[in-house]
Amino acid sequence: MTATAKPPVPATGRAPAVPIPELSDGFRWGVATSAYQIEGAADEDGRTPSIWDTFCRVPGAVAGGDNGDVACDHYHRVTDDVDLIAGLGVDAYRFSLAWPRVQPGGRGPANPRGIAFYDRLVDTLLDRGITPWVTLYHWDLPQELEDAGGWPARDTAHRFADYAELAHAALGDRVAHWTTLNEPWCSAMLGYDQGVHAPGRRDFGAAMHAVHHLLLGHGLAAQRLRAQAAPGLELGITLNLGHGSPATDSAQDREAARRADGLGTRIYLDPLVHGRYPEDVVAELGERGITLPVREGDLAAIATPLDVLGVNYYSSHRFAGTAEDGSAVDGEGRPVVRGVPFGRPRTAMDWEIVPEGLTSLLLRLHRDYGLPTVITENGAAFDDARAADGAVHDADRTAYLADHLRAVADARAAGADVRGYFAWSLFDNFEWAYGYEKRFGIVRVDYDTQRRTVKDSGAWYRDTVRLTRGH
Repeated sequence: MTATAKPPVPATGRAPAVPIPELSDGFRWGVATSAYQIEGAADEDGRTPSIWDTFCRVPGAVAGGDNGDVACDHYHRVTDDVDLIAGLGVDAYRFSLAWPRVQPGGRGPANPRGIAFYDRLVDTLLDRGITPWVTLYHWDLPQELEDAGGWPARDTAHRFADYAELAHAALGDRVAHWTTLNEPWCSAMLGYDQGVHAPGRRDFGAAMHAVHHLLLGHGLAAQRLRAQAAPGLELGITLNLGHGSPATDSAQDREAARRADGLGTRIYLDPLVHGRYPEDVVAELGERGITLPVREGDLAAIATPLDVLGVNYYSSHRFAGTAEDGSAVDGEGRPVVRGVPFGRPRTAMDWEIVPEGLTSLLLRLHRDYGLPTVITENGAAFDDARAADGAVHDADRTAYLADHLRAVADARAAGADVRGYFAWSLFDNFEWAYGYEKRFGIVRVDYDTQRRTVKDSGAWYRDTVRLTRGH
């Protein structure tokens, strides 16, 4: 089956699972969530507000005025939810810790009641034979730290390192897989430049300072975790990445693709792997009057060796260096970087479905950065609904997962060191500024009753995992 082929759908409406031999030996299979999107219990057991609790109260910031106060109520349903995960046949579960639950206010000692929840989650996972894969930061900065300057302020990087050390001291005896940050591009650009995510600021210069301090926080935390010398530690960071290409072979389009790659990929991976920021990006920021706030020792910390790179992939992009009217500069006099559609089908997020882009991306990462990779998120939102019998026949999501797993297999067959795949998401959940409008889950959540229903895609994923392992 090619990377873009759709699995045949029988009369029952459920696509048959088939083994994927390239993903058999030693490959890790999992599902993923994040704390604010599923936990709920926003003001229980000592948890203090995060920037998302605050942002959700801003009129018009989140669709429907929704918030994560209850979400999927995972905080109170953790045992049943882990049983559900085990029933999917996966061997790993990627979840995040809520910083304001572990360390209320972002300063001081760990909160014993918050730690107790994650103790229970980790122990329950291990009892079911599931490997916990912890993300330290999935966007829920304690509000007190945002009030003190947030990620554009250097001190936040040091506060993050303190928090990471507290979390690892509590859980590191049982958890070997640690991810520092999830998608720092989103934290910096959506939160501090575009203002569509918490904390809702619109300041490009502040966003660029946030990029550096997020990476510095990663590096300082990585050093703390390395110093604790836990046996078997596997340390990583997760980036949201796509394959970018010029819309045509023109010099302007190639230049636009370079610029997009600079601010979307290389500004993160070059310092993480090579210990330096890209010269072209630094120069172009300078032209805008922006200097990254790098101090002596920062880049060495950021380049603390990684064991694995987490890759969150949803789509790929083509870029043109001219506007639709042919002009090469925008209204502010800067070079145009315009996305050009492929003309592909789209998900409910309006993201084009480009599975072969994942293969190209993984091969590029292998070639340019040489890190082992794990797909820490991949999935799709579609407007699925329950049938009269309660089932959810989400053939479009099943096809999406099949195509992208095939793309991973193609990358491995071509030599990329890809070691695992986590489907996003385990549950329908709070989808940030979209509230509860978008459903990514392979398990449906009825938000009125909190009833969980494994969708056809979840059953297909379960069967694919089992068949591939037994291949």
